[in-house]
Amino acid sequence: MLACLAALSLNAQVDVKYCVGVEANTGDKELTPHYMMSNHEGVFTQQHQTLAYAGVTMRPAVDNKFTWRVGLSAYAGWASDATYRRYDVEKQTGVDNEQHPARAWIQTAYVQGRYRCLQATLGAKTERSEIVNHTLSSGDLVRSNNARPMMGLNAGFTQFENIPLTNGWVQIKGQVGYYRTGDDKWLENHHNNCNPFVTTDYWVNYKYVYFRTNPDKPFMVTGGMQAACQFGGEYTRYEEGRAIETLKQKADAEAFIKALLPSSGGNNPGDQYYEGNHLGTWDIALSYRLPSDHVLRAYYQSPWEDGSGIGKRNGFDGLWGLEYYNPYRAIVKEAVIEYIDLTNQSGPIHYAPGDHEGTTLTAEATGADNYYNNYAFNGWQSRGMAIGSPMALSPIYNRDGFIQFTDNLVRGVHLAVLGYISADWLYLVKAGYRKSWGTPTLPRAKALDLTSLLAQVQWEPQEKPFYISGTVALDRGSLGMGDNFGARVSIGYRGNLTIGGK
Repeated sequence: MLACLAALSLNAQVDVKYCVGVEANTGDKELTPHYMMSNHEGVFTQQHQTLAYAGVTMRPAVDNKFTWRVGLSAYAGWASDATYRRYDVEKQTGVDNEQHPARAWIQTAYVQGRYRCLQATLGAKTERSEIVNHTLSSGDLVRSNNARPMMGLNAGFTQFENIPLTNGWVQIKGQVGYYRTGDDKWLENHHNNCNPFVTTDYWVNYKYVYFRTNPDKPFMVTGGMQAACQFGGEYTRYEEGRAIETLKQKADAEAFIKALLPSSGGNNPGDQYYEGNHLGTWDIALSYRLPSDHVLRAYYQSPWEDGSGIGKRNGFDGLWGLEYYNPYRAIVKEAVIEYIDLTNQSGPIHYAPGDHEGTTLTAEATGADNYYNNYAFNGWQSRGMAIGSPMALSPIYNRDGFIQFTDNLVRGVHLAVLGYISADWLYLVKAGYRKSWGTPTLPRAKALDLTSLLAQVQWEPQEKPFYISGTVALDRGSLGMGDNFGARVSIGYRGNLTIGGK
């Protein structure tokens, strides 16, 4: 905002984009169906909600070597309660614990500065995956748009840049940042007092580096790695509903470096390996542009939680996808089909001699990766929403107040299509099926499954600044809330204006 005021004082023109709207949803169960909740940045979670929203972004009208951007968006309204269970120590019994989202919150708030090909962002800003479709995918395995944006500072390349001496044939893009999820209050309110532990006030490091071939050619290859780490924070251990031990995990300069460049730990309780909770993916995407400018893509994300996954000892595990893109308005403009498999996890057994003092056994089995879970952190989630793929059931669905992932041994398929019925009407449909066998450490005796459907129609008149959309979603099965139905109506207005200048 200060940058904007400074630009105005110099008579510079500033482009302003703004939006306002109201959204309301209702449903059968206390939490919304899978597709209505997932990949909406943690906004739509409750059975009944009425939310008003507003957002604004500002940037200079003229793009120079140095430029800036600021953004702010917020929600306010009402949402119904969802009932969780909590252990009452005094009564020595379980009691109902009703919770609902805040009545108002800031969704995004950031200041961004760019010089030539480099940029830095301070605050909470929605980021997009370099591999999967932001709107249609089931979700990036490391950083999807399923949870609210994290607050922090990151820096990196604005876009893909040519690598010197490659004559434009190889480009690079990368980013590194440190963040806070800000979900301490959610954890305090939702956990059941019987979780083995709760960790609050922790940091998150996230980074990626991707390489791609010349994008001007019909065939293009993109590949690289993304990695994340939870570290620091306050670890509280529970027994029989009471906190019996609290340990402050270091978040000093050394811890920040070890989160960025994984090395031996020691700051976490019982940690003999690496600092914090590390996870990530190896990613690759193959893209072919047809003479008609239509694009076909195939992509794969291979997850890892430790060295066994990095070394690809986890078999077929990963997100496998095909995508179609039409640059013109058509009955099928974009389509995605994906298969997700997280059932190998480097094998069902983990055994390391170093974990058992005095043992004479020397054999080692590095399996049971337990994707998204960790022994010293609550899991790869924020406010109960998976930060990675929501195909692994988000902890917000755990009505018993358990705040880790209960169903990461999952296989599923996902299909999504977006297109235009006419010049003013567009549609979106999603369909998916998944089956879960619990986790490597707590497998289910009987698998749970879920079939999910979503249909959305939106009226968006050309040359008009408003839109109206209606959405229905349906779940059938035994996973999550089980059989569930939901509906949502949205009305919004978007505009642009220029301020400042002579």
